[in-house]
Amino acid sequence: MQIRKARLEDAAQIQAVYAPYVRNTAITFEYDVPDAEEMGRRIRETAKKYPYLVAEEDGEILGYAYAGPFKGRAAYDWAVETTIYVKPGCRRRGIGKVLYPELEEELKKMHILNACACIAYAEKEDEFLTNDSMRFHEKMGYQFVGRFHQCGYKFGRWYDMIWMEKMLGEHGENPLAVGMPE
Repeated sequence: MQIRKARLEDAAQIQAVYAPYVRNTAITFEYDVPDAEEMGRRIRETAKKYPYLVAEEDGEILGYAYAGPFKGRAAYDWAVETTIYVKPGCRRRGIGKVLYPELEEELKKMHILNACACIAYAEKEDEFLTNDSMRFHEKMGYQFVGRFHQCGYKFGRWYDMIWMEKMLGEHGENPLAVGMPE
């Protein structure tokens, strides 16, 4: 398995990884599956400022991870929101444990200091949502920082949303400017 930067031609495979999460889970609160063209647009826009990585094996994309802005104000530049999806049927193979550290290394090169994850959370796990994502993030060194109650509605049920964070660097008085490495 190799980790590499996502390319526009990966859009259809990335869409195929994501689609079952939209259709069958409350892991994402997105209701409609974006088409490959929309996924390509998302890749292009994200990659302008942040890393977007894929885990590939024998030409097949098994998962992807990317970062995006935490908030739109300049004071938040050193914080990002992270996202990861692993192809259903490929979970628990260690793909996320390889992909996320690579994403974090790319973020460190950009001088990002805070990685934040917004995670759907089930008060009571059900067929649409387990708390595996929270447990994964805990194993990756993220800490719980906050919870919003019943803020996401999908499949006729209300779900909570939690925030977890991981510090990627030291928070000094004059932080280095954030930017993609050359």
